[in-house]
Amino acid sequence: MIEARIAKRFGAGAESAAFELDLAFEAKPGVTVLFGASGAGKTLTLDCIAGFCRPDAGRILLNDRILFDAEAGVDQPPRERHCGYVFQQHALFPHMKLRDNLMFGAERLPRLERHRAVNEMLERFQLAPLAGRYPHELSGGQKQRGSIARALIAGPEVLLLDEPARGLDLALRDDLHQALFALRDGVSIPILLVTHDLEEAFALGDALLLYAGGRIVQRGAPRDISARPVSREAAVLMGLTNIFDSEIRALDPGRNTSRLRAFNGELSGPYFPGRFLGDRVQVCLPPSSVRLASGPGENRVPAELARCTLLAGSAVLEFSNGLAVHAPLRDYAAARDSAAKDNKEWYLEMPPGELRLIG
Repeated sequence: MIEARIAKRFGAGAESAAFELDLAFEAKPGVTVLFGASGAGKTLTLDCIAGFCRPDAGRILLNDRILFDAEAGVDQPPRERHCGYVFQQHALFPHMKLRDNLMFGAERLPRLERHRAVNEMLERFQLAPLAGRYPHELSGGQKQRGSIARALIAGPEVLLLDEPARGLDLALRDDLHQALFALRDGVSIPILLVTHDLEEAFALGDALLLYAGGRIVQRGAPRDISARPVSREAAVLMGLTNIFDSEIRALDPGRNTSRLRAFNGELSGPYFPGRFLGDRVQVCLPPSSVRLASGPGENRVPAELARCTLLAGSAVLEFSNGLAVHAPLRDYAAARDSAAKDNKEWYLEMPPGELRLIG
């Protein structure tokens, strides 16, 4: 397990704003995702753990071994921290073939074990047929798998992955994800994964640390955070960008239902424990959960279309009431034709089970 309490401040410069990282967390074996916007401090956290950046204050322990302690003056060099680090740009040595890159990573192993360990790692990541190639002769996904193999070969106590799928196309990304699935199930060490991809966070993460402005604003299982974001900021980060004010008009714990006053009408929702009649609340749901409807009905609100962006297989619709919808193209075409034919407003349906409270 890794335990980290980190404080690091960068002062304002002539062309840069001040930034302060101030956080504490624990990570057990499994994948802990560091998720948030660019510049929130995720990579800086990995650098502090690996020893590439010295915190101003705090303490970092790895399996009860002190890597850094500001008060005690302990600051182990990177080579003694037993951290495997996979950088965004792969960082394979360009003048070495893939096998030699792994041999470099295995230098700490006893000499007789190195070749066996390298061969096992090449087989594990399906790289054996590529062992004689230089990095420039490998695809992006092959380079990343090679980087992960090199990081693991010395038996690190923690693996740090900084956006390993960055820059990969969908096929290569899926290939890398499969390798990470196998890695997660095959090693019992903490894996800290930095990503900007929410789907990747849900697919790979056992736990999630939600970053904003150098702080961890929420932590827990990805689906738990998505089900109950603690703030508007957390909701937006989790893709729950449809946010609106509402008033609780009815609560029925026996039927697990509620009634909410919003959009000049009422909506059905799930039961909200700990809430009372008359509470003013913020409700959120993702654009993918809102459905285009052909007319008025339960949990449907009229809306005026403000903007439409057509993608490969879906349409992104923005409405004047602040709601957004990500709809399949066939649903968009049917709703558009219906609205144009009858000269009607668009109608948006919000399934009761998708409505979530903020806070």
